[in-house]
Amino acid sequence: MTTAVGGADSRDAVVVERVGKRYDTNVALDDVSVRVGAGEVFGFIGPDGAGKTTLFRILTTLILPDSGSARVLGADVVRDLWTLRRQIGYMPGRFSLYPDLSVEENLRFFASVFGTTVEREYEQIAPIYVQLEPFRTRRASALSGGMKQKLALCCALVHRPKILFLDEPTTGVDAVSRREFWELLAKFRAGGLTILVSTPYMDEADRCDRVALMQRGHVLAIDAPKAITASYGRPLFAVRAANRYAAIRALRAYRNTASVYPFGETLHFVDARPNAAPDRITADAADALRAAGITDASISPAQPTIEDVFMARMGAPEGEESAEPRGNAA
Repeated sequence: MTTAVGGADSRDAVVVERVGKRYDTNVALDDVSVRVGAGEVFGFIGPDGAGKTTLFRILTTLILPDSGSARVLGADVVRDLWTLRRQIGYMPGRFSLYPDLSVEENLRFFASVFGTTVEREYEQIAPIYVQLEPFRTRRASALSGGMKQKLALCCALVHRPKILFLDEPTTGVDAVSRREFWELLAKFRAGGLTILVSTPYMDEADRCDRVALMQRGHVLAIDAPKAITASYGRPLFAVRAANRYAAIRALRAYRNTASVYPFGETLHFVDARPNAAPDRITADAADALRAAGITDASISPAQPTIEDVFMARMGAPEGEESAEPRGNAA
């Protein structure tokens, strides 16, 4: 499936055109196209195996695409890799700094690779480094997950890159560290830095100017988060019941179910009838649950989220752009 890029111009920081990549028989990227504007925080949202890391590794000149083309800051990622590498900041998904070196030693090493010093770039990294300085003599391996994350970001920024690639930077850290990390990114974005972030966390989409939903090497949608949720297009209901397993089985057997899947402490349910009134949907679904012996269920309207849109589009046939739920997604 191809998502049209449109005409690139000087405001494009990244232009990806019909990029494909395979690993043996596994298709990592299939005809992917996307454009990122300068100064954007752009998120690639999707589960493991969606192709996010492969795309980032192509854009940061670490691997070659099998087909298509990609440009970053106006430079081709294949022909101009040596020019690009000095302008790119990259934080890979796995912690990749030197665990036996201290915080300060790691930072000084990465600064030296790019021909600069911590002192010269202190103003650039200060929003992060002030939190790391009390631990500057501590080995990187002894840092908490959140502090490792901040050290890796510091090392990615120490040479003043023009664009920053962050591959699942908040995976495996606590909720407070996730929030602090995004607050740091907002400061750098305010300074004009273009930031591309990949994440499996759907709730982080709202932190981005625009997002691309990815699944199995395809781009399912590209838009602002609010526009994507607005595209859902069908009444959505939250179902609560003491026995969630029994409730989901009953709704999957119900003839008017378009989709039903666990969502936090509730089930998210969509009726298959396109013109049914919400009151009728609620009453009929409640009857179906009671017929299955579930008498404590409550059904109420719910606001669609990015995750709901992702589930709906993931269930569409290949090449289908509709955001309407189809089939029984679990």
